[in-house]
Amino acid sequence: MRVFSIHAHQVQESSELPQGLPPSGYVWMAFSRREFELLQQTVQVFVQAQLGIDLNELHVQDLLNNQLPSHYDYTADYDLLVFRRLARGRTETDVARPGQLLPQENRQETAGILRKIDTSPVAFLVMDRLVISVHPADCAVRNHFASRLLMATQLPPAQAVHRVPANPADLMLRMVSHVVDGYLDLRREMTRELDHWQAQLLDPRTRFNDWSALLNARMTLHHLDDICEDQRSAVHEWHAALATWSVSDLYTAQSLEMLKIRSRDVLEHIERVVHHVGRLEQSAETAVQMHFNAQSNRTNEVMRTLTVLTAIFLPLNLVTGFFGMNFEHFPALHAESGLLLTELFMLAVAVVLAWIFWRQRYLSS
Repeated sequence: MRVFSIHAHQVQESSELPQGLPPSGYVWMAFSRREFELLQQTVQVFVQAQLGIDLNELHVQDLLNNQLPSHYDYTADYDLLVFRRLARGRTETDVARPGQLLPQENRQETAGILRKIDTSPVAFLVMDRLVISVHPADCAVRNHFASRLLMATQLPPAQAVHRVPANPADLMLRMVSHVVDGYLDLRREMTRELDHWQAQLLDPRTRFNDWSALLNARMTLHHLDDICEDQRSAVHEWHAALATWSVSDLYTAQSLEMLKIRSRDVLEHIERVVHHVGRLEQSAETAVQMHFNAQSNRTNEVMRTLTVLTAIFLPLNLVTGFFGMNFEHFPALHAESGLLLTELFMLAVAVVLAWIFWRQRYLSS
């Protein structure tokens, strides 16, 4: 658990729940999902005592659910945003609790970034002076953003004001934007792996047999596309709800306009992610089709070569079969030059047929 009291360019961190809200600014409480599960009653009592808000039980269950898709919901007192991150690594179901052993298939290192994508949800409760975030265990997003907050306090006040979120909604949007931007590194690795598979599929010297891995990769891309669609829908709903907000102490007209700009920026980044996932999926499909077309073309070339060889040897077999018949009177068979003349004739026939097929490009490389 990490608790931050934020006011202007000042940030103070604590590892315990505060006794109350500060007179100005707001508080950010960041929990791992397991911590929030253990402290949910304490957190609800704190929110009720300080803000007079009762957290809906269904929303509390959403915060604890690690299988929930990205979505947005709201009440008259707070907003709830669940946003699934896209990252490489293990999901929360792969993390064993104390005394619990992981399944053998989860303990093994999986080759290929597309075979192991972490899409654990990050949940936010946004209130007037308090924001609660629930993260997966060892969430890099929370740790990275917390480090940025603490580093901003070491800057001059004029610069720190722009680095520190002005209100809870601004903090949430910056974290969501960081989650979406974190997909860029994953995108490079996915592109590199698909390029490697495309090279294997189109290499005539290799025989591609890893079809199960390629099928899993395509299924993962379908899964990522569904996740991105949920993300886009959630941010759309958040942006629509933001238009109904009114000006207050923390949310001035300028800050509300900045929130709308950040929301559109996050939405544009998600659109880029959706576009890239679709392009990767199309590239994989195109590579598979080109692979089978190349295999069909090589098969046709082999069959053409075999057909030409058969056509060349067919008249030679006819000649040998003719001389193999048991005639009682066969003058050429008993002649001294019969064997030589027959071999020369067969060689001429083979050369003439090979030249004709070469002229017709049946034997071209």
